[in-house]
Amino acid sequence: MDWAPPACEKQCTQKFAALTQIPWRVFCKKGCGADGDTWEECLETCEEICYKDPVLKDQQWSAYIDRSPGAAIQSQSCFHACVAGCGYKFDIPSEEVDQVLPNRPTDPIPVQDPKQSASSVASPPPPQSHSSTNK
Repeated sequence: MDWAPPACEKQCTQKFAALTQIPWRVFCKKGCGADGDTWEECLETCEEICYKDPVLKDQQWSAYIDRSPGAAIQSQSCFHACVAGCGYKFDIPSEEVDQVLPNRPTDPIPVQDPKQSASSVASPPPPQSHSSTNK
């Protein structure tokens, strides 16, 4: 039976000990328990769980229902926490773990909360905003 050794999960608990870090602890433990027999397969799993992708093939809108974090900074934090778990699972030196970058653009698929989309749309300034030149 393949399961993460308790030491891996214990290391995740120690690394992400603060209450505010509980979500990242969970993703670290997902790295510990990731399917796959290699470091590379574990990293692929981290990308799959931390970055939004369409759930339905060729249906970009379906990324909204993907359970990944969504916001770019949260996806990156998720990824790094998961990679830490992979590192613990495969005994990868922390220096190497810290250098791993996702094979994704820095900005994941833009997915906004419908409540925020109206307020986050920037409108151009009104034409009279340069009134200092019109005296």
